[in-house]
Amino acid sequence: MAGGAREVLTLQLGHFAGFVGAHWWNQQDAALCAPTGAEEPPGELCPDVLYRTGRTPHGQETYTPRLILMDLKGSLSSLKQEGGLYRDRQLDAAIAWQGKLTTHREELYPQIPGLQDLLSAEGVLSSDGIWRVKSIPNGKGPPPLTTAAAPKPFTPTEDSIRVWSDFLRVHLHPRSICMIQKYNHDGEAGRLEAFGQGESILKEPRCLEDVEDRLHFYVEECDHLQGFQILCDLHNGFSGLGAKAAELLRDEYSGRGIITWGLLPGPYSRGDPLKNIYRLLNTALGLVHMSAHSSLVCPLSLGGGLGLRPEPPVTFPHLHYDPALPFHCGAILATALDTVTAPYRLRSSPVFMAHLADMLNFSGKKVATAAATIPFPLAPGQSLPDALVQLGGAAAWTPLSACGSPSGTCCFAQSVVLRGLDRACHTSQLAPGTPLPSPLHACATGEDVLAQYLQQQQPTVRSSAHLLLAPCMVAPPYPQLFSPGLSQHGLIVDGPPSGAAVESIPVLGALCSSSSLNRTLGDLARELTKLDVRRWASFLAAGVEQGDLDEALQELRSLAQCYRSGGGLVD
Repeated sequence: MAGGAREVLTLQLGHFAGFVGAHWWNQQDAALCAPTGAEEPPGELCPDVLYRTGRTPHGQETYTPRLILMDLKGSLSSLKQEGGLYRDRQLDAAIAWQGKLTTHREELYPQIPGLQDLLSAEGVLSSDGIWRVKSIPNGKGPPPLTTAAAPKPFTPTEDSIRVWSDFLRVHLHPRSICMIQKYNHDGEAGRLEAFGQGESILKEPRCLEDVEDRLHFYVEECDHLQGFQILCDLHNGFSGLGAKAAELLRDEYSGRGIITWGLLPGPYSRGDPLKNIYRLLNTALGLVHMSAHSSLVCPLSLGGGLGLRPEPPVTFPHLHYDPALPFHCGAILATALDTVTAPYRLRSSPVFMAHLADMLNFSGKKVATAAATIPFPLAPGQSLPDALVQLGGAAAWTPLSACGSPSGTCCFAQSVVLRGLDRACHTSQLAPGTPLPSPLHACATGEDVLAQYLQQQQPTVRSSAHLLLAPCMVAPPYPQLFSPGLSQHGLIVDGPPSGAAVESIPVLGALCSSSSLNRTLGDLARELTKLDVRRWASFLAAGVEQGDLDEALQELRSLAQCYRSGGGLVD
């Protein structure tokens, strides 16, 4: 791989994972296309970690995500399972047949108006039927685009988004999409609802062989594979599939990093007891089994808790989102994910996945929490020391792992990334002789400012900190969730709003091994203890036995004990 990148293979499992993943890949694509000066050095983040080069049968070079994606029948909308870059080999075979042909054409979902304009910026379909795509980035400025007309600004409306593929603007390799035909995305029947159903998918020889073939295809072309990241629904049957996939990766590729992101949609209601019980069971079993087979597991959600009692969703001072919309929730979680994964995607001096996991998962702490400040608040005339002093401690960061408020908890280890601030504001600009408002204002570099801030907040915590210039891209079809008081680059404006759409934002993101998990995992175990699973026999019938639940409950209690605070903040 170019530049000796340490490659990562992404597994994306489930429909909400599809929403997060679509935003994630759109953001990677927007960063690839971001204008840069011809003399500027290559960006801080290396796209080759996530992307692969390829070539179509027509000799056209391609640059596509190194991705295996699994979802249910009916979830692709107008997206073809084989993607749009390569010709359909089955169609070629049919045309080679000289006998009588009968064509059966399934009605396609209508494509969202405006999205095609965005795709046209990525390439054009020429008269010979070949998709001419943009060239591969070479680290010397933006990839040259085709002569297609510049797309008009486009933000999908909530009514127009049915599934994640409605707004995905990235072309996928034919080996990426793996559809599970046994279960349906729509309707009340044939749903993938229980952990045991998901586990059983990879126990079927045909499906297992298909997934293994896809893994081998991507892995064998890697020169320096560092590991795998799994984006997986945690609330439904995909939790079982994700656990089984992590087990497969651990057995097949021992020694590689495996970081699993357990994804949960926004808050829920008490209206459907069966669905809520299933969500509780799937989440508990998923966390236990994924942590057993992964280097690190991190639940990601905008909900306030993992238990049966509904908790209000988290809030952000400068975001206005609808927590009931996966399109909105997926965008925010993808932004956090794009930030906290930056250490193992750096072009220079990366922190490899396994090392990042080792820093956070010592003493059996295989589960981490995430938090973020989206966008990071920087007012006109402020420096980074000013903003950090005003922001306060980690309790001011928005928690993103459904573990409740971080107030009163302690952190054992953390990885923090702050990105998107101009270098000129990294240090204090006070005139010589001016009294310093804080020790942060005496630091000589932005890296020192961030390290000193973390040391002040939690002196005994093992911290890793990265300060990056590259912002997080929020160009359409990312939803416009931002308050009118932000500039085009996500900074707080002084005076009346400019009216310009926000295109990029600074973000602070953190992964933390936190004592809040003692309370969260312990509460989850207590709720399971009170549950009479015999009332929900359908869950057991889906492939999980009572003994499996009892064992998982004990594992959950043991996991919770790993996060007992030495300072007595949390029992």
